[in-house]
Amino acid sequence: MIQKTICVLFSLCLLYTCKGQNKDINLSTIQKDSTPPKAISRNIIQDSKGNIWIAAFDGVFKYDGKTFTNVIGSVSKARFFSVLEDSKGTLWFGSIGSGVYQYDGKSFKNWTTKDGLISMEITSIFEDKDGHIWIGAAGGVSRYNGKTIQNYILSNDSLSLDISGGAFNDSPPTLRVNSVLEVNSIIEDKSGKLWFATRGNTFVFDGQTFEVVRDNDFTFKNVRCLIEDTKGNIWLGGNDGLWKFDGNKYTQLNHMFVGHIYEDSNNFIWTSSQKEGSSTWVLSRYDKTHLSGISPKPVEIKSDDNMYFGIMEAKNGSIWFGSLNGVYQYLDGNIIDFN
Repeated sequence: MIQKTICVLFSLCLLYTCKGQNKDINLSTIQKDSTPPKAISRNIIQDSKGNIWIAAFDGVFKYDGKTFTNVIGSVSKARFFSVLEDSKGTLWFGSIGSGVYQYDGKSFKNWTTKDGLISMEITSIFEDKDGHIWIGAAGGVSRYNGKTIQNYILSNDSLSLDISGGAFNDSPPTLRVNSVLEVNSIIEDKSGKLWFATRGNTFVFDGQTFEVVRDNDFTFKNVRCLIEDTKGNIWLGGNDGLWKFDGNKYTQLNHMFVGHIYEDSNNFIWTSSQKEGSSTWVLSRYDKTHLSGISPKPVEIKSDDNMYFGIMEAKNGSIWFGSLNGVYQYLDGNIIDFN
């Protein structure tokens, strides 16, 4: 199973790049009282029922094909950074400042440091093959095994188990966390090892030991996104550009800052990155022909001063992506800006 995660923080009118009419969304079908996200939209998923979920700085939005609904607007005014549907169909929303909200479709449960979380600032959420929920946060990561929470503390050079305890205490864990450092992205590779991208080092965890990811003397720092593709390659994107690891060697494909990476059903690689020589950001697609070359030149889908986040392919083949001011959808050469 391809693991795709979540990654990077950092107006236009309705925009069409026209090559015929968009086959997925007709804006006239969206209900007039339906308000899409208008702030930074960080992470997008499609659930097992086909609904689109968007974690944004103005709420968590559910899109059912016609209506955008801010499902958490009456519960919390926090900024939301991440969203996960777990293997049981439960949704998890990570916020900045209010911890994690667990949602069963009817009610919310709010997890905070009083329940054992390492921090209230949640930047990524991931479920491993054993059903454990890993919650990336400022200062480290919390693992929930269905019963208890175990914390791992992040420093510049290490990620290590918190041996002080504190899970499910009435008071916050007695941790000295570095709130400047955060866990940006978490994946599990085909061998069962977990990868953690942070603002400091990147780590691989075999269940016992955290190993810093290096290419000879080069250390991967401030990586914002990780994925494993269908061939088993690990892709890393961040401050030092776009890298691919085939199990033996690391190859750099792009030298500019990369915020997000995604593999679609055609095995094309999508990225959001800065454009060389400018402050412009670009949404790009690496087709198979590009990936086989020595110096790949991806197809540019959209570029402007607007940063892009949370790339996701829906079941109908459309590509959704977030921005500083809401969400877009791309299909058959058409781009819709819902705002």
